[in-house]
Amino acid sequence: MKRKRPIAAWKLVAVFSAAMAFLCLPAVLAVAGVDDVRETPGSRAIVEAHTADLSEALAEQGTHLGAPVYLRLTKEPAVLTAYVATPDGVYEPFRSWPVCAYSGKLGPKLAEGDLQAPEGFYSVAPGQMNAASDYHLAFNLGYPNAFDRAQGRTGSYLMVHGDCVSVGCYAMTDEAIEEVWTLMQAAMGEGQKSVPVHIYPFPMTAANLQRHAGDPNAAFWRSLAPAWEAFEETGHVPAVRVSDGTYEITPGT
Repeated sequence: MKRKRPIAAWKLVAVFSAAMAFLCLPAVLAVAGVDDVRETPGSRAIVEAHTADLSEALAEQGTHLGAPVYLRLTKEPAVLTAYVATPDGVYEPFRSWPVCAYSGKLGPKLAEGDLQAPEGFYSVAPGQMNAASDYHLAFNLGYPNAFDRAQGRTGSYLMVHGDCVSVGCYAMTDEAIEEVWTLMQAAMGEGQKSVPVHIYPFPMTAANLQRHAGDPNAAFWRSLAPAWEAFEETGHVPAVRVSDGTYEITPGT
């Protein structure tokens, strides 16, 4: 009997990478540019279930459900923190949730199929929110952003979502994504045009940057640090733009 020839290892890797690159694809049905969050009966029930608790907790901090939201995520430790604006415009930490899973290692996403989760500065508009996700609830980070495109980076459908499993995306527990979703939807409902989501490999302290000074990504990470430092100093989300392929960061006021 003729023996079947084994499949070359590189072919298996290629097939696996291609499949994994699209694992998060069903997580987005929303269309960028839509002014309102697209809801489902299930997402409406989720928001209703969390409204009282979140409203009470935010009131204790001197703010309210619907105030502007800023999200900051680190890979090491794997944590997502929501900051909510107080009446004087300063963003105060509200809640932090562990990130269940993210793909790859420290370092930015470079190419479709590299199985890396992105790092950098992203913004989520209502049209990027997906209540009909296969992964409970999801929002599209908008990768590649202008900086990523300037660097020739590729990839698509990079999400933060529930279901606690992911390749390429950031996965949360369902409870966590429900709370984050409710905060974001309420803020958008009161006029926040987009929610900034800043993703770092680790807290951008001098000690951490020095610890990773020999990493090939060290220069990229140093370019992210001014945004971290500006927010820590002022409590205002810095303005981020891309000029000549580099991030330009202006502290918020």
